[in-house]
Formats: sequence, C-alpha cells, structure tokens
Amino acid sequence: MSTAARSAHPPKEYNLPMAAETHTPSPESVEAESTSKLRALEARLAQLDRLMVAYSGGVDSAFLAAVAHRVLGDKMLAVIADSPSLARRDFDEARAFARAEAIPLHILATEELSRPEYQRNDADRCFHCKDTLFLAMEALAPRLGFTQIAYGMNADDTRDYRPGQRAAQQHAVLAPLAEAGLTKDEIRSLARASGYPFWDRPAAPCLSSRVEYGRAVTREVLDQVERAEQCLRQLGFRELRVRHHGPLARVELARNELARALTMEMLDAITAALSPIGFQFVTLDCQGFRSGAMNAVLPVEVLARRGALPTV
Repeated sequence: MSTAARSAHPPKEYNLPMAAETHTPSPESVEAESTSKLRALEARLAQLDRLMVAYSGGVDSAFLAAVAHRVLGDKMLAVIADSPSLARRDFDEARAFARAEAIPLHILATEELSRPEYQRNDADRCFHCKDTLFLAMEALAPRLGFTQIAYGMNADDTRDYRPGQRAAQQHAVLAPLAEAGLTKDEIRSLARASGYPFWDRPAAPCLSSRVEYGRAVTREVLDQVERAEQCLRQLGFRELRVRHHGPLARVELARNELARALTMEMLDAITAALSPIGFQFVTLDCQGFRSGAMNAVLPVEVLARRGALPTV
C-alpha cells in the first residue's frame, strides 16, 4: 500500500460502545446484540475487496480470518508472521486451524529482531513489531493482487497500552472487529457458537511481551521464555506467563490455578523444570496472572499516550 494510498485513507475513528449501564442485561439481549454486531462485521467485510488479514491464530485474528473467508472466499488471504517471537505451539495451532477451515494462508518471514529499536525493548517495542509486519504485508499485497489489510483489534483493546495500534493507523490497516464494536467476550461467544476450537484459548501475546522493559530481546531470551512456559503446561497449568527478569523467572498463574502450585512438591517441580533453562531464581507471583503486567512499571506519561485509537 503506497504512501499516497495511505494518505487518501486517514485513520478511522471508531465509535466504540459506551460503558454498560448498571442493570444486568438478559442472556437473550446479550445474544441479540452480539448477533447484530456480527451482521455489522459481515456487512463491513462484504464492502472490501482483495483483503489480507494479519493472522496469529489468537482468538481475535482467527475469528476475523474465519468470518472474512466465509464472506469473501478466495478474495481474502490470511498472513501469518513466522517470527521468533511467535511460540512454535501457537504457530502450529494457527496453521492447523487455517487448514481445517480451508482458509488460504501465506507464511511471511519477518525480521523484527534485526531492528535495534525493537531489540532494545522499550515501551514502543510493539509499535516496531507491528510496523515491521505491516511494511512486509504492504510489500506483499501488490505481488499477490491484494489491496487492503486488516488486523484483529477488538473494541476492548483501546483500554490498555498498545502502541501497535499506532502502527496500524500509520499504515491505514483496518480493524473490522473494533468497527463492529465486538468485545473479546462477544468474539469468544460467537466463536463458540460457530464451533471454532479456539473460542476458549487463553490469550497468547508474543513472547517478547514477557521480557522486562530495557532487557534486550534476543532469540536466546525468547527461547528461554517459550521453553519455560511449555514446561509449566506439561505440569498441568493452562493460563500462565513466565516473565523474564534476567536470571530471575517470575511465574504468573491464573488465580484459580494458584492453589495447586502452593505445595512443596509442586514448587520443587516448577523450580526443577525452569532452572535447567538458565534461570538462577524462580519465583511465583502472588498476584497471579494478569494481562499486561509488565506495563505496570511504565511512567504515567507513557501510559497516558496508550497508542490507542480515539474514542467518543
């Protein structure tokens, strides 16, 4: 997508849902609202022509790819980045879903680790990652005959620090899920109703998000994180993060799984699993898993920017 094309399509302002009223809506009204938003998503996608979807296999991008394929058929293409920051488990699951649903898939090697501004791992790391991806997709699009790019931002994603959204704005990348006002819970509900196996998959952001700000992101560091998290899954834990603080691994487990970890036997098993990977110290975070935990250390002025799209 050329610079001229981008300037002809200024970033879109999304009319996201206002905060819910205090009364609890009925299940019927919730389902009706989700269905209405799905119809809006389908209508929006039907307006597009030759669409590439940035696809990671996560709940949002997988749902967007599936609906886009149902609406557009062979006029859409899912593009997945083969990157060291994408866990091989997630990469394999993403490919398997695309294969099962006959979604056309292109694997695109990305080299964000070659960018010093990404590797230094400051608060804008996500911007540089998405910028690398969208630049590569823009270069690919005309070669394959595609004219537009979309990604899986949903209506909840403006509430956290997500500088990758700034990259999407700069590259005029569409966010059809957010345009339709679909929240994460609604997407999961619709995916479940459609029989998609990923509907209850825990969120799985890139491996770099586990590395403390200021610590260089390298292949070795990402490999440590991936191996450590796989070890915890083999111990039976499902929703988790291993936060990389150099010689120290800070393990976050979902609060409903914490009790199972709090025995001497399990604590020893966790330590025995993670120590050989290269961690001198292994700690268990008493607050449990929470998304975006690394952002808690960012200055207020950085969080105020958020990199989010405007709301009204």
